[in-house]
Amino acid sequence: MQLELHDSLFFLDEWKNFLERMGCENLDRLINEGKEEELRNWASFRGQTLSRSVRGMMYYREALKLQAFLDMAGDEDILEGYEAAEKNNRTFARLDALSDLKFTYVISCQMFGSQKSSGDPHAQDILDLMVRYPSLRVAYVEEKEEIVEDKPRKVYSSILLKAVNGFDQEIYRIKLPGPPNIGEGKPENQNHAIIFTRGEALQTIDMNQDSYLEEALKMRNLLQEFLRNHGHRPPTILGLREHVFTGSVSSLAWFMSYQETSFVTIGQRLLAKPLRVRFHYGHPDVFDRVFHITRGGISKASRTINLSDDVFAGYNSTLRRGCVAYHEYLQVGKGRDVGLNQISKFEAKVANGNSEQTVSRDIYRLGRRFDFFRMLSCYFTTIGFYFSSLISVIAIYVFLYGQLYLVLSGLQKALLLEAKMRNIQSLETALASQSFIQLGLLTGLPMVMEIGLEKGFLTAVKDFVLMQMQLASVFFTFSLGTKIHYYGRTILHGGAKYRPTGRKVVVFHASFNENYRLYSRSHFVKGFEILLLLIVYDLFQRSYQSSMAYVLITYSIWFMSITWLFAPFLFNPSGFSWDKIVDDWKDWNKWIKQQGGIGIQQDKSWQSWWNDEQTHLRHSGLCARLFEILLSLRFFIYQYGLVYHLDISQQSKNFLVYVLSWIVILAVFLTVKAVNMGRQQFSARYHLVFRFFKAFLFLGILSTIISLSVICQLSFKDIIVCCLAFLPTGWGLILIAQAVRPKIEDTGLWDFMQVLAKAYDYGMGVVIFAPIAILAWLPIISAFQTRFLFNEAFNRHLQIQPILAGKKKHK
Repeated sequence: MQLELHDSLFFLDEWKNFLERMGCENLDRLINEGKEEELRNWASFRGQTLSRSVRGMMYYREALKLQAFLDMAGDEDILEGYEAAEKNNRTFARLDALSDLKFTYVISCQMFGSQKSSGDPHAQDILDLMVRYPSLRVAYVEEKEEIVEDKPRKVYSSILLKAVNGFDQEIYRIKLPGPPNIGEGKPENQNHAIIFTRGEALQTIDMNQDSYLEEALKMRNLLQEFLRNHGHRPPTILGLREHVFTGSVSSLAWFMSYQETSFVTIGQRLLAKPLRVRFHYGHPDVFDRVFHITRGGISKASRTINLSDDVFAGYNSTLRRGCVAYHEYLQVGKGRDVGLNQISKFEAKVANGNSEQTVSRDIYRLGRRFDFFRMLSCYFTTIGFYFSSLISVIAIYVFLYGQLYLVLSGLQKALLLEAKMRNIQSLETALASQSFIQLGLLTGLPMVMEIGLEKGFLTAVKDFVLMQMQLASVFFTFSLGTKIHYYGRTILHGGAKYRPTGRKVVVFHASFNENYRLYSRSHFVKGFEILLLLIVYDLFQRSYQSSMAYVLITYSIWFMSITWLFAPFLFNPSGFSWDKIVDDWKDWNKWIKQQGGIGIQQDKSWQSWWNDEQTHLRHSGLCARLFEILLSLRFFIYQYGLVYHLDISQQSKNFLVYVLSWIVILAVFLTVKAVNMGRQQFSARYHLVFRFFKAFLFLGILSTIISLSVICQLSFKDIIVCCLAFLPTGWGLILIAQAVRPKIEDTGLWDFMQVLAKAYDYGMGVVIFAPIAILAWLPIISAFQTRFLFNEAFNRHLQIQPILAGKKKHK
């Protein structure tokens, strides 16, 4: 309860009003007077909970009763009012009966049976909801064992419950031929409960949604849209807009709120008319139940393929000559993810779903049957956005490697010197004009337009400027990395999976360990690679190219790489608190050193996490593995270009120089292997011997470098360039080893690659952690971060630091 109350401090004014309504001065008196149930309801109605969703949907029943009262009541009854009708049991019974005929609310709760049998308090909470709302029904799957022919056999049943006299009572029991959850969880949940619904219209509601009485009064008007033609035929899906109520929690929640609002209003308005390519996006759309239940239902549930099950309902409706309309005069509430890790998991799930849509039959059939304009509209409003984003990031890689090739080969120097001799300034002029487009301000145009239409254009401009001051561009650039990583990886290897986010009110510090596990392969590795390419490009172009041209060419890429490396810590509450930093460093070292194995979770050991991170490769096809190896060859080409620029090579172009570089790499690998073997053999029992062994290796390496400096003119610049050249080579070897893991897993080579991968991860973690620790020494940085993260809360005179402290205290 204490943790929930810290979250409730976001609603400080409402908390004061609640205490006033209860007639209590503080929390202690509220509990002493036995009003804990009212307190729980108050807290639940301010989160993304089932209780809030049930209350919102039950407004439909209240609206039906109110409308029925106005239709049936005479003048005297209307003057007496609705409350007087409640006292007349006969009249009120008629209203109840009429509303029950027109409205049914079924919660699909698969876990209710197991929760009830295990004594889980959540089962009692659901029963309390049924008691509070007598017309509420709960559908769940029961699993039990029966003895058939002296053999135990599991029997599955789909059951519908209602509350009678404070207890749950079974209404229907339908025996199932087997376990129903063979596909994705959410659509299977809908499919087993849809048989308990009735009527001609069906609205699907997620657990993080809400509704309002004034909106529920419009439902009667909305259902009349099924009788109107939208184009050539009546609609089969009525689309609705949403009001996102989680925008005031943090800056990230504010960004997501505006992004979602622009999509569910101005975006879907355009999709529905004139593009006519709006589908179903998990929003509170109303389905023509008779149309869909005779055409496969409202959800496809094939595991992995239909990860984004909701959009396939729209595909199915359109392919079967249905029509999807959109209506903005009715809206429901919607809760969104409010923490960066939650948001990233959600976007990863959506990106995985879009990659599966890309290779699905549904998109293929839509593309073949649409006319040219609807085909392009469908592409750019579904998978096209993710595909274009992937191509954009690939273009950055191609551009950087191409520029590096031009620099290292000497072609760029020759071209620029020729341009200077001819006094050609068009290159820098073109780059300067391109830089304004690269600012990315146009990407926020739909958001600004929507805010302008809703609140006025002056407010839109103010909000847009404030969002940029709160680093919205950093957030959206970081989100781009999440989308392209999971979309591209799933296209290549498959393995899409559902990622639960929880959608809680997040005001707590995520550890460095957690952030590294979540973003290492999707952002950090790519950020380091781009950063390395930019550094090498800068080193070798300084002698002949102006710094202004370099800035104009690369400033947006620098911004993207730094964003991918440090945004998770920038948007992490208390990310620059020294106490948190110290704890994070201890947990990080413990995680790295802990041995993995069977039963050890990935948040406890680096080894378990590393093996789990390669899950997508285990069932990948031969072509995908070969493509992965082909992509890894870019590191060797990069190494090939650098080794010929070493002073020790004496400008030789002989292939032997490249071969000698591999001998150096082999020597480095053997040194790492020797240290690892020495640690296994001597570190436990012969600690002094191990220290002498390491000292001997260090002196040997140092004497070798000194000898090469004296004899072969090895310079300090050569050492730096060697590090820049050989680090990516080692990473490329690790990627190739992961791709061919089934062939080398039982050899000592795989164990060595595992040691090498751990060294790389530890090194990347230290490089990322160091600037964060340095900034944590400055107390003003932590205050600044808290300010831009929770600016909306500060505007409501709420102090965030006590909440963060409370989270730490009661963790």
